[in-house]
This record gives sequence, C-alpha cells and structure tokens, in this order.
Amino acid sequence: MSPKLTLYGNKLSPPVRAVLLTLNALNLDFEFRVLDLFAKEQLQPEFLKKNPQHTVPALEDGEHIVVDSHAIAAYLVRKYGKDDTLYPEDFHARAIVDQRLYYEAATLFATCLKPITGPLFHENVTEVPKQKLDQISEAYTTLEAFFSQGPYVAGENLTIADFSIVSTVSSFNAAFVPISKDKWPRLAEWLKRLEALPYYAEANGAGLKMYAALIISKLPKQYEKLWKKALEDIKSGKQ
Repeated sequence: MSPKLTLYGNKLSPPVRAVLLTLNALNLDFEFRVLDLFAKEQLQPEFLKKNPQHTVPALEDGEHIVVDSHAIAAYLVRKYGKDDTLYPEDFHARAIVDQRLYYEAATLFATCLKPITGPLFHENVTEVPKQKLDQISEAYTTLEAFFSQGPYVAGENLTIADFSIVSTVSSFNAAFVPISKDKWPRLAEWLKRLEALPYYAEANGAGLKMYAALIISKLPKQYEKLWKKALEDIKSGKQ
C-alpha cells in the first residue's frame, strides 16, 4: 500500500522545491497542498497545529509531521528509499552530506538568500546591495571547491544535499548572480547535470521560473543592468 504523504508549501520556496526533488527522485506518490504565503495561510490555526514555526515545507505522513526541508528529505530517504544512495548509511559519507546540508541552511539560505528576500518582500526594497551579491559569489567559490571530490556536492553520487543546494543556487543564478562558467566551471557543469534529471523541470524548474519572475518584478532596474551585462558576456564568449 502506498504511503499517504501530504506536502504543504509553495513552489516559490526553494526549500519546498528541495523536498519536491526528493519525493520525485524516490518516485513517491503524494498530495501537494499549496499555501499562499503572501496571504499568510501559513499562519492559519489549522496549519499552526501542524507546524508552530509556521514555515514551509511541512510533511504529513499519516499521524506524523516532519518540518524543515533537510529533515524531511533525510526522513523520506531513510523510510522510503530503496537504498541509501541519496542519504548514505556510512558514517563518513553521511557526515559529508550533512555538512553540505548545514552549509545550505546556514550560509546559502540564512546568510545569502534571506537577507535579500526579507527586505525585498516585506520592506519594499528595490535594489540589492552589492555586498549581498558579493556574498553569493563567495558562496559560489566555496561550492566550486566542493566539486574537487566528485561531480556532486558530496562526492561521486547524487544525494539530498544536491537537491537542497540546487534549489537555492538555481534561485541565485536565475534572479541575482548568474553563474559564470569561466569563474565557476565545475559549479556550472553541476547545475547542468541537475537540470538534466528527468524530474527537475517539474520539481524545481517550474517554481524557479515563478520565483525569478517575482524577483525581477521587484528589481526592474537592477535586473535590467545585471542581465544586460550577462547578455554582453554571453555574446562575447565570457560565459
């Protein structure tokens, strides 16, 4: 009998997209209940009972509730995975995956992304400071170093760390700092590798397009300047 899984969230959210990638990689059936975050549906009493932190994603598995995208992804693989490739049982291999997950949570999402999107969505800021964009570039350089150990962020195999990181990095690439194949060649190749997954377009790509369009609508002048330069670089062969 198939598990009764319900995922609460919104595809605009990178963490939600990380869980969607995991669910699709595991070929699991699930119900996706969309919450309108701008209408504050995550603050409704019914959802607060499930997740007092009022964050997305949240996963309902029968009588159990799991919150936080990293915890959800690990839970899904451990409970429903046919093997441990996506989240290895080996102590050292798992430690590397966990470290990459913590890096995504503490650096990519909390340090790089939220300080940009918070003011953008809640304070009507219309330009992202250069310092914030530089932080993303610095994170790209760190990620580039990760690939010295293999084609994926935690080594030779695709893991949930790739799903977590690509959901955020693809958002950076689409809306804030395009990934230059000259500056970060292994990172650029990795992104192409993830985009080629058969479930990527639906699980991450669709929400990413909506996310990028929303960001662009908030930053029309900065976007025009940023992507004019990117287009010039592409035409000159620099990207």
